[in-house]
Amino acid sequence: METRRQIALLRGINVGRAKRVAMADLRKLVTDLGYADVRTVLNSGNVVYDCPEDAADPAEAAVRIEEALVLKLGVGARVTVLDAGQLAHVVEDNSLHPLADDPSRLLVAVLNNPADRERLLPLAHQSWEPEAFALGRWAAYLWCADGILASRAAAAMGKVLGDAVTTRNWTTISKLHALACQRPA
Repeated sequence: METRRQIALLRGINVGRAKRVAMADLRKLVTDLGYADVRTVLNSGNVVYDCPEDAADPAEAAVRIEEALVLKLGVGARVTVLDAGQLAHVVEDNSLHPLADDPSRLLVAVLNNPADRERLLPLAHQSWEPEAFALGRWAAYLWCADGILASRAAAAMGKVLGDAVTTRNWTTISKLHALACQRPA
């Protein structure tokens, strides 16, 4: 049976004291949904797994995982799912990578709905110096020169999209991409 690699990004998991989820419980939850070769990256709700080709709609997978999180673990969290090809586009589209001298300050904001990209266009045309803001097909990229908490661009994006976006730093995106490119054993 043909499979497709997907990446689920859970918003707000294990940040502070709220929405605590053990990664072993998250792997079991995703496995119990019928997905295979389930692996987590870091302790913040990043899951890479394989799914049958005929059940590979990312939006449906996101809903299934969101519902299972509430029903099985009692945790409500927005879930964004990309397939490995979409994640490869996220990596390819990053025009800010050469600017970033600290990957922890280079944020990748993965959109729940690609149509939300249009809502971010005005931000892409503003000057954010010393920060920077760029758009790709599936994500926005924010260079937070003075740190994420001090980022005007990140605050502006949050006002526009609220919880319709989840962010990861470049280091995490790179780890997810490397894992998504690995072939199952």
